[in-house]
Amino acid sequence: MTARDNYSDVVGWRHQIHRQPELGFEVPATASFIEAKLREFGCDEIVSGIGQTGIVGIINGKGGGSRTIGIRTEMDALPIFEESGVPWESETPGKMHACGHDGHAAMVLGAAQALARDRNFSGRVALIFQPAEEKGGGGREMVKDGMMERFSIDAVYGMHNMPGLPVGHFGISAGPIMAETAEFDVKIVGRGGHAAAPHATIDPVVIAAQITLAAQTIASRAIDPLNSIVVSITRFLAGDAYNVIAPEASLRGTIRSLQAEDTKLAKERFQAICEGCASMHGGSAEVTYYEGYPTTCNWDEQTEIARKAAREATGHDDHVVSRRPSMGAEDFAFMLQERPGAMIVIGNGDSAGLHHPKYDFNDEAIPYGINYWLRLIDKELPLTA
Repeated sequence: MTARDNYSDVVGWRHQIHRQPELGFEVPATASFIEAKLREFGCDEIVSGIGQTGIVGIINGKGGGSRTIGIRTEMDALPIFEESGVPWESETPGKMHACGHDGHAAMVLGAAQALARDRNFSGRVALIFQPAEEKGGGGREMVKDGMMERFSIDAVYGMHNMPGLPVGHFGISAGPIMAETAEFDVKIVGRGGHAAAPHATIDPVVIAAQITLAAQTIASRAIDPLNSIVVSITRFLAGDAYNVIAPEASLRGTIRSLQAEDTKLAKERFQAICEGCASMHGGSAEVTYYEGYPTTCNWDEQTEIARKAAREATGHDDHVVSRRPSMGAEDFAFMLQERPGAMIVIGNGDSAGLHHPKYDFNDEAIPYGINYWLRLIDKELPLTA
């Protein structure tokens, strides 16, 4: 079976998943559909409930062997009102597959059908269908649930689509490819009062504004200019009247970097900035950090294996390009912390951007994605004589 043999079926599966978007760990319809397909294909083992609602399907090759290669994809959607206008548009207002997880899952199903039918490999393939990539850390939960040990996974691979990269092209690089994240809330306490008498208050808005500006010196003055870091204030709240200086203000935002030590330093500097700006005016500031995703870091050997598989999948060496690191985050990082592996991007063509209400996964990318997975298994689990 080739990547084109089941193309129309895979497109139909993609559209069905797209019509029924689900969020976070709550993916019963998507998981049920995927499990039914894996049973239909004849997977040797199907285990649900990994990391709350994740699924792992096992396919044994006909060549014996003890190695197991994991192929990971996602199931969850985003809380966005879809505006794509496609015939398979979301049937649930306020939810849509705006990141292409429907396409990613469909391509893995297409590869699973071919692998289960032909079994022209040694060892085992573990098909990993993960919930809660967008928020909730489903990858982390599957790892914490013992997935790697339970299924004896030796290496793990992922794929994500990339708008702007032509269909039939791939991008991959070794090392850090996506950022570590740390989100934060800042509570600023001053002393409220009449706007006509600011001298009798401690204005938390002034404190918050100074924090917002001073935070930008972290990237420009605290971190090596050759390293990448982002400190963004994404919400600023205070007061609700024209003539009242509020007693409190709050900020919310994110710190993102490609190096763990840079994230640590940025958190320390931001804490000092918040406390210093507040103290200078006689107020106080409390910073709360939340655990984010670690840096997504491709392993060297597995990156080269993936690169070779992609070149065979597309048929053109120059259609596999080096991927620039992104300051976005990806919880596949948790799996790459546990096992060697790599994430590759596949071209989605001239589409709307990820997380955009007009976005739609490009079905023309499907054969290339399936072919990549099949070529990857050929290289990782070659059939022995």
